[in-house]
Amino acid sequence: MSSHLTRGGVFGGIVRVTAEGDDDRPQPGVVHTWTPSGPGGWKAAASALEDFDVAIVQHEYGIYPGADGQDVLPLLRRLIVPSIVVLHTVLARPTPRQKVLLEEIADAAGAIVTMTATAHDRLMAGYRADAGKVFVIPHGAADHLRVPARRRSRPHLLTWGLLGPGKGIEWALRALALLRGLDPPPTYTIAGKTHPKVLELHGEAYRDGLYELAARIGVSKAVRHDPVYRDQDSLSRLVRSADVVLLPYDSAEQVTSGVLIEAVAAGVPVVATAFPHAVELLTCGPGLLVPHGDPAALASAVRRVLTQPGLADDLTGRTHALIPSLLWPAVAARYDGLARSLLARRPAATAAVLP
Repeated sequence: MSSHLTRGGVFGGIVRVTAEGDDDRPQPGVVHTWTPSGPGGWKAAASALEDFDVAIVQHEYGIYPGADGQDVLPLLRRLIVPSIVVLHTVLARPTPRQKVLLEEIADAAGAIVTMTATAHDRLMAGYRADAGKVFVIPHGAADHLRVPARRRSRPHLLTWGLLGPGKGIEWALRALALLRGLDPPPTYTIAGKTHPKVLELHGEAYRDGLYELAARIGVSKAVRHDPVYRDQDSLSRLVRSADVVLLPYDSAEQVTSGVLIEAVAAGVPVVATAFPHAVELLTCGPGLLVPHGDPAALASAVRRVLTQPGLADDLTGRTHALIPSLLWPAVAARYDGLARSLLARRPAATAAVLP
């Protein structure tokens, strides 16, 4: 992603990174597509980014070509325009190659953004990085509150996002079986397509396993699979219909969760395993934390939210002060300020002129 900055506003273009064989039809805003064997590789992607004032580069180890996505490093080193690298993952126990790669990325970038204080602290403690270049800007969220909450006849539990091993949905299904005694018993929606990387390597084996588990423990009729991409309005309606958002993730490494931010911004109580972002955001906040891989604890927390008088309202009430800083306009304004500060520090001969 790159941006043109003017005093009248900001507009951008997207450099799309895809796997071989992905849909290569034109997409809105896409100015270049980078595939592992495509013409030009990282050099062509860098050239496309340099048509803009600032390059904003999203970093995950699995996004870019090369071992651990290492081809993003020469791209960053080639760029003449300022770059902001957004870290979606900061591993507590990286491999030696992952550690060195992230340190070199941090060195090449004009600025580094982590989306949580946990990720910032982990980066500072475990990696060589210039603290003056590292900023915390939260993951943005849509304004779901503009959609009225529409409760269903039965309590509605919801998990959404790209599906694959590690999402912990099997623990949520087992918890659902422990909640059958509630009157009325809850339903559970599992929304989202299978992650493209998972689909490429394993097909729908994980989802098929969830179907089989639900049938075996007798909760199939209470579970709805919704394997589609939703537009913003449709997603807002779905999220605002939930009584509890479940995030039963297995990972103890996850320092950023967009789904968690969206749920909090939607004013829906969250029950999550104690992954780092959830610990940071939900401790004394708008949700309850449970141990990993513990369906009994998950069911107990959900039961509390659904039955304990005043608890759901208390949890959602804790979001009021948080929400304004999490919405996309506020987050975008912070990126705009960071980008402009990078441009202002460029030597006069190369600085972009803002009309």
